[in-house]
Amino acid sequence: MKARRYMDKTFKAGIIIFSILTIVPLFIILITLLKWGINALNLDLITKVQRPVGEKGGALNSLVGTLIITTISTIIAAPISILAGVYVAEFPDKLLSKITAVSSRLIAGIPSIVIGIVVYAWCVKPMRGYSALAGSIALALMMIPNIVTATVESIMMIPKDYREASRSLGANFTRTTLKVIMPFALPGILTGLLSSFSRIAGETAPLLFTSFGNPFLNFNILKPMSALPLLIYNYATSPYKEWHQIAWGASLILILIVFLVSITSHLGVRKWKA
Repeated sequence: MKARRYMDKTFKAGIIIFSILTIVPLFIILITLLKWGINALNLDLITKVQRPVGEKGGALNSLVGTLIITTISTIIAAPISILAGVYVAEFPDKLLSKITAVSSRLIAGIPSIVIGIVVYAWCVKPMRGYSALAGSIALALMMIPNIVTATVESIMMIPKDYREASRSLGANFTRTTLKVIMPFALPGILTGLLSSFSRIAGETAPLLFTSFGNPFLNFNILKPMSALPLLIYNYATSPYKEWHQIAWGASLILILIVFLVSITSHLGVRKWKA
């Protein structure tokens, strides 16, 4: 009896310790970013574009570029992923459904730098130039697996009785999916969508091969465009101290964007369920 109690207490203690070890890296990252990035936060950082060494510059062009590229990526990936997820969930025994599910998992395991060089061959070379559109396509490919998985899992959790009740009332597959299934699955799909958005917001490797970067403020998606990860990479590896400070400030902004998206996702899902 004592041995059982001892094992039980040891197991509980182990769970608590490893839970704390999971949280510790997050706090280390946040403390480090706040320590070095808080001093770099100023109006110049979000109102000025990149400047040569010696001139006061900022990260406005990169901030705008990140928002444009990730938004286009979401617009490309969302409909493809959600429709594929619906097909996989509703027709699990079909050969195409099985191939789609396996392909989605395989894409999730492909390194981002490989996706970048493939999109470089697909888009950048034929278009004869780097562009924000090519960067968006690369990031959209990275979003697809997570959204497909979230869609499938959300739909699979809905009882089959709902489908049968809808069809018994004369509703066809399309109407049942849109009016019955999707409203219940939407919170889970939205969570997967926003988590994918947060993931691609910090990707650097695909953008090195596709959007490349641009020191000027640009809204043309067919031209090179900067993004916060590209600015952080270029400035952090430079020998200039003032650029290092901008890199820390840009890193903090990027983390704040990711946190804001995550919190919005959490609150939105809670409100929807309520």
